[in-house]
Amino acid sequence: QVQLVESGGGLVQAGGSLRLSCAASGRTFSSYSMGWFRQAPGKEREFVGVISGTGGRTYYADSVKGRFTISRDNDKNTVYLQMNSLKPEDTAVYYCAAALGFLPARERAYDYWGQGTQVSVSS
Repeated sequence: QVQLVESGGGLVQAGGSLRLSCAASGRTFSSYSMGWFRQAPGKEREFVGVISGTGGRTYYADSVKGRFTISRDNDKNTVYLQMNSLKPEDTAVYYCAAALGFLPARERAYDYWGQGTQVSVSS
């Protein structure tokens, strides 16, 4: 069982930056690929990016590539989402999730989910 808790959301102006954190419980954190998803009002949840268990590989959605960076610290059981050059269309609830597969992009591959943290970007 893995429990995930996101933090770091808030309100930021367009062009600004935020860093989200996702703290995980459990002793097998490094076994999981950790993904980030987001859901904007009135839209379906969408894939943002994922990092492998060791942190050596990442994969991003085209909409955030070059602006967002995922990293992890397995000693702290924490994964991060650094978001730069934020746009109003990045406004959403952001979720972290854990999967045993390798860099999955589909929601159904993920076994554990956090409760989400709100990110709002003003124009």
